[in-house]
Amino acid sequence: MSRHRCGTVGITGRPNVGKSSLINRLIGQKLTIVSPKAQTTRHLVTAILTTEDAQLVFVDAPGRPPRSHSALQRMLGRRAAEAARSGDVALFVIEAMRLEAGDRAALEAVPAGQKIVVAVNKVDRVPDAARLLPFLDRLAKLRDFEAIVPVSARTGKNLPALLGVLKNALPEGPALYPADQLTDRDERFFAAELLREKLFYTLSEELPYRCEVVIDSFRMDGRMRRVDATILVERESQKGIVVGRGGATLKRVAREARRDMEQLFEGKVFLNVWVKVREKWSDDLRVLRQLGYS
Repeated sequence: MSRHRCGTVGITGRPNVGKSSLINRLIGQKLTIVSPKAQTTRHLVTAILTTEDAQLVFVDAPGRPPRSHSALQRMLGRRAAEAARSGDVALFVIEAMRLEAGDRAALEAVPAGQKIVVAVNKVDRVPDAARLLPFLDRLAKLRDFEAIVPVSARTGKNLPALLGVLKNALPEGPALYPADQLTDRDERFFAAELLREKLFYTLSEELPYRCEVVIDSFRMDGRMRRVDATILVERESQKGIVVGRGGATLKRVAREARRDMEQLFEGKVFLNVWVKVREKWSDDLRVLRQLGYS
């Protein structure tokens, strides 16, 4: 009879390889925000998957930034390394058929001797599966991995096999969290993240990276959640873009964020959103600490 296993799985990989999408698919619920833009994730997010014989505590982290110009980017780089180092197992996510300098940097940040499982994501985009074999052979020569598993976060391909490998790599032990708990984050945190996600989808170029979301108030009014939020930008011109002509852009962002909040919280949400200029917030250590970065 197999014994119960429990431990942490630290996610690592360069930006935009699908780490957050993979975790959401494994958990079966959207707990980490996603967008087509790299480095959407900024915070460490714990996602808990409990089965009959194991509990896997995934720690999703920002992708390792290629450059670290601002204080925020430097903090995100440290968080990316922290997740992989602190886990019982590191889950290294890489895109099928692509091995770049950023992938190598993320892998090199995992300490020697750490257990590493590789998830080769987006295999559904490879039309000829035979083309994967040389790529997998090339990966196998980089490090002594526990396993290399081709997967697709979009279709769910091979995710049961990936979970099986991760379970076997975890230490034996009792569950750390109740069986029905999915994360250690609260609704206030997810309200901010969902609003920030919509900024990444709606705004073009670099502007989403210059935005941050602050939840000023989150309270229950009967069965309705009332949320007051502020979007921080760094220049007055950025504020005008976020608001849009006649407030159209801000209304769209707020409407789509409220819809997702209601789906996640399973209840009505009344959302008020403002936009304020806070010059150079991404390079202000005091502001970053107030926002939960350290």
